[in-house]
Amino acid sequence: MTASKTNPGYFFEDFKVGQTLRHATPRTLTEGDRALYTALYPTRFALPSSDEFARASGLPRSPLEDLIGFHVAFGKTVPDISLNAVANLGYAECRFLKPLYPGDTLTTQTEIIGLKQNSNGKSGVVWVRSAATTADGAKALEWVRWVMVRKNDVDAPAPEPVVPELAKAVKAEDLAIPEGLDFTGYDFDLAGETHRWGDYEIGERIDHVDGSTIEEAEHMLATRLWQNTAKVHFNAQFREDGRRLIYGGHVISLARALSYNGLANAQTIVAINGGAHANPCFAGDTVYAWSEVLDKAETPAPGVGALRLRLVAVKNDATPAPLRGEDGKYAANVLLDLDVWALIPT
Repeated sequence: MTASKTNPGYFFEDFKVGQTLRHATPRTLTEGDRALYTALYPTRFALPSSDEFARASGLPRSPLEDLIGFHVAFGKTVPDISLNAVANLGYAECRFLKPLYPGDTLTTQTEIIGLKQNSNGKSGVVWVRSAATTADGAKALEWVRWVMVRKNDVDAPAPEPVVPELAKAVKAEDLAIPEGLDFTGYDFDLAGETHRWGDYEIGERIDHVDGSTIEEAEHMLATRLWQNTAKVHFNAQFREDGRRLIYGGHVISLARALSYNGLANAQTIVAINGGAHANPCFAGDTVYAWSEVLDKAETPAPGVGALRLRLVAVKNDATPAPLRGEDGKYAANVLLDLDVWALIPT
């Protein structure tokens, strides 16, 4: 039997700095994506839930959850970038540039911007900058991520290390505010909470209280929905411990949905400044979340402010504890440490 026509994916030694990859396949978003997202994650934000609420906020109709576009665009990159990944490590410089609606088609392209082989010689870290565009050529979102990828040939020579310099955060003035967004007539009753931009203080921590236990079946449904084909998520025999690794984006969406309790009016994410998947997550783990207000900014949109939030997800133990030990490493129960900008009524 020949495997010459199949695609084994890229291994670490296959990547070159400056290389550009145009990913298959374009994906048209539908109302089905919204319905399945709502079934997978306990999300209740009003803007992506109600056409009437969205129109009252200056938009033509209810946009899809921002993370739907992220998951779909991210999934396009997996067969080329992270099919042979050990783990996705982090994000930076992610901007959501326009709302996405059912009927929009996303196509994704990636540039390799950094490489560094690990000291074990069996894998290396690949830095990539990706962008997703709609059918009219408009850029919908862009991001940088870095991923640890296995080598296929451990004897392949290590490339010259290139580690890109990345911004610590997207500047407030560079946030892309959805055209027409206007929160001056915002209905706090329908949104579910009364807290507005001025009610949050820098340094404040919000415990989102609720937990959500991850099931194997829903994770498998999610990775298929986003067409994320990374072997560590699908094939239990791929890992030595015989367990599928939960897709990091699944944890992001769970944490974002849980953050409704205390941040119900943070209606839309406009940037991911940085992030790390601190520890592996598996089916059966229960996810809890809390947020810290890192910064606040005004925007030119009427009635719209921005909050910079540190969104942290932990597993199985929600007891407040230091995120990192004395050695600087994340505590064993920390799953996600994400830094985002979100828009909220003033």
